[in-house]
Amino acid sequence: MIAIVDYGMGNLRSVQKACEKAGMAAQLTSDPAQILAAHGVILPGVGAFGRAMENLRSLQLVDPLRQAAQDGRPFLGICLGMQLLVETSEESFGQGVIAGLSLIPGVVRRFPPGFKVPQIGWNQIHAAKPDPLLQDVPKDSYVYFVHSYFVEPRLENDILTKTHYGAAFASSMARGNLYGIQFHPEKSSGVGITILQNFGAMVHDYISRH
Repeated sequence: MIAIVDYGMGNLRSVQKACEKAGMAAQLTSDPAQILAAHGVILPGVGAFGRAMENLRSLQLVDPLRQAAQDGRPFLGICLGMQLLVETSEESFGQGVIAGLSLIPGVVRRFPPGFKVPQIGWNQIHAAKPDPLLQDVPKDSYVYFVHSYFVEPRLENDILTKTHYGAAFASSMARGNLYGIQFHPEKSSGVGITILQNFGAMVHDYISRH
């Protein structure tokens, strides 16, 4: 079973429907025990970084999410969920530095002045390295974005794809079993479904090895 983490941020049902279309059995949950029992975890979300971390803490989900990631289970952060994988966010600097899940070294930054924010609509992803998540995804595919902030990984090797929006930014990242994608696969047509199918294949592989 794949756990889609429900912490009150975003339209999670659309992510669940996309997973079902991709052939995955995925369950919405805010239960720490179900997350720890899942074979794969998807952390979606839209909204503010600080509020998201507050919600995760209040639901006692921070430690289960870290444990699931550290256990080697396939873990996919989507949009805000990608941003939560790193250490801190500029979005919350006015309230003091708020820590993320700190699973991948990096910081969330706002697009610089002069950039139209949020970026809404279709843009291309350019692979920075080969990875199973991108299997059968055509080169320079278009996917759907809605965001004003982006992740800046500290290590170049953690960047999976880059996207140009005034300047290049990391539109997805990968570190072992951990993945983050800034775009919305549930809104990205066939490319998004392919990416979810690839994630599902990783989950099946994890199950077969455990």
